[in-house]
Amino acid sequence: MGFLDTIKRWRLAQLGLSSGKKRRVHSENPVVQALEDSIWVKAALYATFAVASGVLVLKAAGTAFANDPLKGSLYAFVIAVTAVVMFQVSLQTSCRRNSRVVLVLGGLICHLLILRLVMGLTDLGTIPEVFRFFFVPFALAPMLHGVLLGRAVGSFSAIYVTLIGCLLVPQGEVLGFMILSLVGGITCVLLTNEIRKRLQLLQAGIYVGAVTLVLGLMLGRLDVASVFGPNSMDHLQLLGTGSAAAFGTAVITALMISGLLPIFEGTFNLTTDISWLELSDLNHRLLRQMQLEAPGTFHHSLVVAALSEAAAEKIQANAPMCRVCSYFHDVGKLKKPSYFIENQHDGICNPHDSLTPTMSALVILAHVKDGVDLAVKHNLNPRIIDIIQEHHGDSLVYFFYRRAQDQKRIEMEKVDRRLENPEDLPMIDEKNFRYPGPRPSSRESGIVALADSVESASRSLQKPTPAKIRALVDDIVRSKINDGQLDNCPLTLRELAIVKESFSTTLRSMLHSRIDYPKDENTVSAARRISNTDRDATKGGRVIPMPKRA
Repeated sequence: MGFLDTIKRWRLAQLGLSSGKKRRVHSENPVVQALEDSIWVKAALYATFAVASGVLVLKAAGTAFANDPLKGSLYAFVIAVTAVVMFQVSLQTSCRRNSRVVLVLGGLICHLLILRLVMGLTDLGTIPEVFRFFFVPFALAPMLHGVLLGRAVGSFSAIYVTLIGCLLVPQGEVLGFMILSLVGGITCVLLTNEIRKRLQLLQAGIYVGAVTLVLGLMLGRLDVASVFGPNSMDHLQLLGTGSAAAFGTAVITALMISGLLPIFEGTFNLTTDISWLELSDLNHRLLRQMQLEAPGTFHHSLVVAALSEAAAEKIQANAPMCRVCSYFHDVGKLKKPSYFIENQHDGICNPHDSLTPTMSALVILAHVKDGVDLAVKHNLNPRIIDIIQEHHGDSLVYFFYRRAQDQKRIEMEKVDRRLENPEDLPMIDEKNFRYPGPRPSSRESGIVALADSVESASRSLQKPTPAKIRALVDDIVRSKINDGQLDNCPLTLRELAIVKESFSTTLRSMLHSRIDYPKDENTVSAARRISNTDRDATKGGRVIPMPKRA
């Protein structure tokens, strides 16, 4: 099929009816997409996790079920099935894609494998028994999942690695392990919520190490009182080694996750707040090009970013994502910047004056596909490409549609006077004046789409007042709802009310009026004298040298 399309484009190019080029489009591999959505693949992953959990306990030695491993394996299998059911029911957003199921369940298995390894090394005497739990990376799965998939998934991981892990420790250590694992895991989930800098991961590791050490002391894993008794140096050395083990394990875990984050993001098609902030660098090649070739569009994008980021923070949406996507949402205007009003300067004729409304609409509509083409060419994040496609939905380019109707009405009057042939009148189809879509499908996409429309409309306000700004925002949001542009967007009515209030507040701060300062008469008189002197010194287009002052 692709070969036939190439032949058709070549023939059209030979006839002068096509440039022979094809826009790039963003599309996922159909095989990968089928695997991502397959219910059978998901069922196989769930079954593998449950069986693997049972096998881990079955083969573990030195546990509470060492004498009856089948019983322990059955318990692990039941807990794993419970985890799968809770994951499917309570975390549907995270388990929608099978790759994320692999990430979550694979992370749990890796965490449990390391726990079993530490317990095995302790039984062999490689790790002193008193330090058994200080070498367990309690933050591994909860921190990884919390950063990549959010607090809910991180909490889920902390709970279920604790429950299954209790089956891998000796019988007398179960309660201590449960307290250390659960509190350490929940602590790291709370500390890694909305991570903006990699340093925050290191800080979280330090805090988890401190919590582990304090709880270990409280549970009697280390005896502090013995430091002040006989053989105090030996006990002090023991305390120092235990502290180093607790802090070292937690910090190394945090550093390892920080270093591996880009790999996990690329493999599982995820983007953390850290990466969004890295993508917000205005020195990106496309943004630099926009500053030079389409400065009006660049400024518009900055304002849309401010509006959408503030609104997203109010409703707990992904604010960094809204900010970055707003920077790039109109990047397609770089193809023909002079055809957009924000880039047309005074004294430059409007290129649309020489075009028909239908042709003008085609140019305007094309900036969405051109934006996708540039985004794919420059390997932008897929979420950015989605918002480029969705920020206009399938809305109507009303200005040129109305102009086309007005022109047709004038032509119809000529037909009534028999000055025109009705068969020569062009048909006006509303579909030719609508964007290709799709409509916004996420909260962030809906916020950016609303911010784009609100910012554009606010430029037409004369002497903006808080009442005018609020009325404008209400009208824009109401028109989007009535046109069905938010039908696929998960924004609730309450969230829309908060978004509207945020837009109004941000616009009031941007469009505020300034004090009309009184002019200094002495300064004005001096300026006039200097102006008159300069005018007298340049007569006939040549500069007359001024006499030197004494």
